[in-house]
Amino acid sequence: MKTYPLSNGDQMPALGLGTWKSEPGEVYKAIRTAISVGYKHFDCAYIYQNETEIGAALSDAIMTGEVNREELWITSKLWNTHHRKNDVKECLDMTLKALQLDYLDLYLIHWPVAHQKDVIFPHEGNGLISLDKIPLEETWAGMEEIKEAGLAKHIGVSNFSAKKIAQVNQSASQKIEVNQVELHPLLQQKDLLDFCKKEEVILTAYSPLGSRDRIPQMKAEDEPDMFEIPAIQAIAENHNCSPAQVLIAWAVNRDTVVIPKSTNEARLKQNLEAANIKLSVEEMNQINQLDRHFRYVTGTFFALPGSDYTLANLWDE
Repeated sequence: MKTYPLSNGDQMPALGLGTWKSEPGEVYKAIRTAISVGYKHFDCAYIYQNETEIGAALSDAIMTGEVNREELWITSKLWNTHHRKNDVKECLDMTLKALQLDYLDLYLIHWPVAHQKDVIFPHEGNGLISLDKIPLEETWAGMEEIKEAGLAKHIGVSNFSAKKIAQVNQSASQKIEVNQVELHPLLQQKDLLDFCKKEEVILTAYSPLGSRDRIPQMKAEDEPDMFEIPAIQAIAENHNCSPAQVLIAWAVNRDTVVIPKSTNEARLKQNLEAANIKLSVEEMNQINQLDRHFRYVTGTFFALPGSDYTLANLWDE
């Protein structure tokens, strides 16, 4: 498995298992199966509401000797309700308890958006708090404290633009190490990738297959299906693999981390194997021509009337 080095020499695996939308009752089995077929990297989050079941699977796999804690790379994310500096550790403590771990390998700020502490997911603007009142720099100071305490070996962000990374890093004592964003052939974000490479920030791709199992309320009626793109299908046929494997291979071949989600054993194996598929320069160029700057996860759920969050200032585009 390809890995990417961090500042202290730790190696982040290029492919991990995403757990967003993994249903309770399914995710325990998926984690155990994933470990049995070779996964070491697992991407979690407090808001996914399945960390307790994931923790049980990790604990059981460690206890039975299937894997050592030191072999695993476990990521989780700070939810928007805990952006105040003094609240960061509280959210992390809940995650560590659920996951039955003493530390995380990586902890991320999930979104550059702050909520009222009692509003898990806002439906009105008054449930949100302006970044003027809780600046990202304050949240990052809390992240630095949990790293210094040894509760997270590495810290980073998710859904951050180059502008926001630069803003936080300007006053940071610990620089952002990872940025997790939506990335796939229809949303390639080359400028952000180039910026992150220059700043030594590892870029992680979520929704690499198009987030096909999102709830209907989060889907547009005319969403493109990347599995049906002729160029993707032709490359898949050339490598005797599936379109999903081509999409995963493209992410790894362009030097990003990728976290496809599945609870199906056959697809778990196929996704893991995709990290070793070498695409030719010509094939990479064919895929690079597909960019439409199309987001499956638009962020419109934060652009609420009565708040100062807009899609323009969320993505800085």
